[in-house]
Amino acid sequence: MFGDAISYPRTNDDWLPTIAIGGILLILQFLLIPIILVQGYYVRVLRGVSSGESTAPSFTDWGDLFVDGLKLFVVGLGYGLLIGIPVLVLSAIGGGAGAAIGEGAGAVIGLIVGLIALGYAIVVSYVVPAAVTNFAVEDSIGAAFEFGTLREIVTTAEYARGILFGVLVAIVGGLVGSLLSFLLIGIFVLFYVQIAVYYCFAQGYADGRDAAGLPRPA
Repeated sequence: MFGDAISYPRTNDDWLPTIAIGGILLILQFLLIPIILVQGYYVRVLRGVSSGESTAPSFTDWGDLFVDGLKLFVVGLGYGLLIGIPVLVLSAIGGGAGAAIGEGAGAVIGLIVGLIALGYAIVVSYVVPAAVTNFAVEDSIGAAFEFGTLREIVTTAEYARGILFGVLVAIVGGLVGSLLSFLLIGIFVLFYVQIAVYYCFAQGYADGRDAAGLPRPA
């Protein structure tokens, strides 16, 4: 999967203009609209890979890209709240218990509650790639929160493999992009790497869906 992910961004005939456009949009992301368009492109990658398309998408139909990018923002906001609110509540509980019990025992309780909060955040973050891909393929924000379907997918070894490779690509590619950042070319490398990461996530989702015996959305 690693090799396929690295080569995937180059599978369309206009891959160089695509990477150039993506990199320029990332440079202009402070204007907000460009980053929404980039997010829309990532949705298109997730949708294409999980549907079995072997060619990377291009920057076309900009209106659709913008709408998909906005929807992805909503999904991300929802999962941000799913992570943030319980973590804040647990932190408050740990702090309150520590203050009430005393310094020694309170520190232990605070550590335990902190570990629970960290574990919860990791678990939810692990589900997010499946959630956003499910949203992409079904073209429905609600699909990102179909927890029954997501549970069957994320508990497969195939999905775990896709996440693992995605993380590896992100680490290796991110390091290369960071080293080249002083040449400005780094931002284009990072966009390329992000496409490869989303490829891994989408492939892991598709393989996990197959392993779970779930039909792929039409």
